[in-house]
Amino acid sequence: MDTVTVSDIQLEYEIHGTGEPVLFISPVLSDGFVPLLAEPALSGRYALIRYHKRGWSGSTHRPGPVAVADHVTDAIGLLDHLGIDRVHVAGHSSGAAVAAQLAQDRPDRIATVALLELSLLSVPAGEAFFAQAGPAFQAYADGDAERAIGLFLSLVSGMDGERCRTLLDERLPGSVEQAVKDADTFFGIELPALAEWRFGAEEAAAIRQPVLSVLGSDTRPLWVEVAAFLRATVPDVEERVIDGVGHLLHIERSRPVAEALARFLARHPLAS
Repeated sequence: MDTVTVSDIQLEYEIHGTGEPVLFISPVLSDGFVPLLAEPALSGRYALIRYHKRGWSGSTHRPGPVAVADHVTDAIGLLDHLGIDRVHVAGHSSGAAVAAQLAQDRPDRIATVALLELSLLSVPAGEAFFAQAGPAFQAYADGDAERAIGLFLSLVSGMDGERCRTLLDERLPGSVEQAVKDADTFFGIELPALAEWRFGAEEAAAIRQPVLSVLGSDTRPLWVEVAAFLRATVPDVEERVIDGVGHLLHIERSRPVAEALARFLARHPLAS
C-alpha cells in the first residue's frame, strides 16, 4: 500500500480502478473491504479507495483518545492529498460512523453515503450488545487479545467461533492475525470513541446526501434497530437487505452487496 502523511499521521491507502471515486472505511477488520472491491460490479466502474485508519495495520499508532471526528479529519486529508474534491463514501460498522460524520461535517465533499450496518450504540439495543460482549472485554482485560478478538467477531457475525474463523481465513487470509495485532486500538480506542459518538435524530436529519442503508437478513438486533432508526430519521435513505448473512455481510456475500452499491451509485452520479 502507499502512504501519506496527514497532520503528522501516516495513513496506508490504495486505489483500484478508474472512474468516480468511492472511499471505503473499515472497522475492526482493517482489510475487510477487499472481497467487495474485487467484485466486477464495482471494480470495472469506479476508483475504489481503501485505507487503514490511524491505529490500524501499518498506519500510525498513537495513544488515544481518537474520536470519530479525528478520523473525519484524516479522511479529508487523504482526499486532499489525492486531489479529490467530491467522493462517494461507504463504511461498515464503526467505519460507517466515520462515513456518517463525514456527511455531516463536510457535505461539500461527500456526494453519497453507504452505511453497511452502522454501529450506533446509543439505540436501546446497544446496552444489550455491550452486555453480550462482556466475555470479549474480559478476555482483553486479562491480556488474551486473540481470544478477545475471536469472541467479539463471533458475537457480531452471529457465527460460532470456528465457522467465523474459517470464513475469514478463506475470504481474508491473515485478517484475524492482523485484528489481534490491532486489538489495543480496537478495544482501547475505537470502541470507547464509538460509545461516546453522538448520532441522534437531529444529526441523522442533517444528512442531506442520498444514503444507502445495507443490512443482512440474519443480523443481530442491534443493527436491525439501527436500520429502523435510519429509516425514520434520514431524509433521503434507501435500504437493501442481503439475504442469508449477518454483520459480515460484504465478506460473506460480496457480490450482492457490490451490486446493490453499484446500482445506488449509478442512480446518484457525482455530476448530478
